[in-house]
Amino acid sequence: MSAVPTRTDATAAASVDATRPLMPLWAALIVSALGGVVYDLGFPGASVWPLAFAGIAMALVALIGRSSWAAFHIGLAFGLAFYLTHVSWTSLYLGPVPWLALSILESWFVAGGAVLIALAYRWVPRATSSRWARLLLLPLLVAGLWILRETATGTLPYGGFPWGRAALSQSESPFAQVVSWVGSSGLGLVMVVIVAGAVEWVRLRGWRDLRTAVPVAALLVAAMVVPAWPTVASGELRVASVQGNGPSGYFDEREPGDVLAAQLEATEPVLDEPGIDVLLWPEGGSDIDPTRSDEAARVFDDLGERLDAPIVLNTVTVDDEERFYNTSLLWKAGEGAVDRFSKRNPVPFGEYIPDRWFFDALAPELTGLIQRGYSPGTEPPVFELDGAVAGLAICFDVIYDGLIWEGARDGAEVYLFQTNNADFRGTDENQQQLAIARLRAIETGRSVVNISTVGTSQVIDPAGRTIDSLPAYEAGAMVTDVELREGFTPSVVLGGFVPTLITLGAIAGLVIAGVRAAQQNAPRRTGSGRGDGVESAA
Repeated sequence: MSAVPTRTDATAAASVDATRPLMPLWAALIVSALGGVVYDLGFPGASVWPLAFAGIAMALVALIGRSSWAAFHIGLAFGLAFYLTHVSWTSLYLGPVPWLALSILESWFVAGGAVLIALAYRWVPRATSSRWARLLLLPLLVAGLWILRETATGTLPYGGFPWGRAALSQSESPFAQVVSWVGSSGLGLVMVVIVAGAVEWVRLRGWRDLRTAVPVAALLVAAMVVPAWPTVASGELRVASVQGNGPSGYFDEREPGDVLAAQLEATEPVLDEPGIDVLLWPEGGSDIDPTRSDEAARVFDDLGERLDAPIVLNTVTVDDEERFYNTSLLWKAGEGAVDRFSKRNPVPFGEYIPDRWFFDALAPELTGLIQRGYSPGTEPPVFELDGAVAGLAICFDVIYDGLIWEGARDGAEVYLFQTNNADFRGTDENQQQLAIARLRAIETGRSVVNISTVGTSQVIDPAGRTIDSLPAYEAGAMVTDVELREGFTPSVVLGGFVPTLITLGAIAGLVIAGVRAAQQNAPRRTGSGRGDGVESAA
């Protein structure tokens, strides 16, 4: 007579079934690599935002039931496929070495995150037999670990590279408004929870009980219909912004003053426009520092007098200790530079070489191209204009959350973003950076004027809509009445609390799941204690 299966046997069998791979390892590697490509298509320039969700799904299903070693390679395949595509623009002038080095480094982080996600898929079903834990807690843990990995890549090494976060694919999707509540980390969490929840619903055959679809469906609908947090209108600022399209690339052939001349020529048509409150030039708009050149100073004095307005320009400055800075100046006619802000996050291997002694030994022909290293600035990221406060970010500064939050807290009513995309002409880089600027507008509830030397230059309202623009790779100027706003969104108020909470919660959740899984599957002793009646719940 056969033994009757016990509840423990059934639970153990269910947990084993839940942790089995969904496909052979070779197939998982292919699916994950294809997922990295699909994920990239969700970002600018393809900009098919639903494909970001599809790419996340492909990454997750490939990790279910995997050992840590297999998960590492599956994650590496996803990371390489994504980053080699996503940041291919880094190879435009410097060749394959920086592109490969950056892509491989970021992919190692993705691989490490994949190991943690695979552990979550292994441990949670063993820790509890509850289907609601599978539908609610497991997706939340998986999403938290995904954001933990994004936080790591955005922090390490040398300040990190927060490019390619899940949220940055959604600048023109119905989900974009979520960033005003919980920032990019929070939106990324919501995206992965939706995908991981849908995966678990299918695995549990949720169509047999439609109540199980409620959590994911409710989150999906809420994320799509939630309005952006409303900030309060506080006036208007008439901004003239100029895209000179001069020879501003690192390797462009030029003489000193050529970039300044191109900007001046493009500015000429707006000099007779009435009521301009500020003139904005892009990063590197003046290749001569007016604080060290009387001739350049007279040029900006003349511009300021003709416009009867201050000028926000950008140039290279040097301090008394011969340290170089990528600096924006607030220039007033007859007064000179009345305020300054230097780039907080110079780009490693682009604007300076960290640990130069080490990298000079590895690739002296590449590091030798960066003869002048920029130091990070320390000034507050705001300028006080006549009747308004402008928040600032210079080029890749825009990808660092803390600087943007700081500007809002320092009273910014509008953001003036200056960038130089000349080294990435004809690539997706400028569109990717513009998408970040668009999300910043929604996140802070502020208008954004994003001006580039060569494009893409746009004025974006607090809802993320483009209200003015210039064609890329053409000289031109905009004169735009930009709405000023005040008041803090929850994203600005919460600031770093959201990514910190997600990170700590993900780590704690994984540890708890691991301990519970070990306890639930540990051998149990029954009987008289003389060794009889030993059984395993595993």
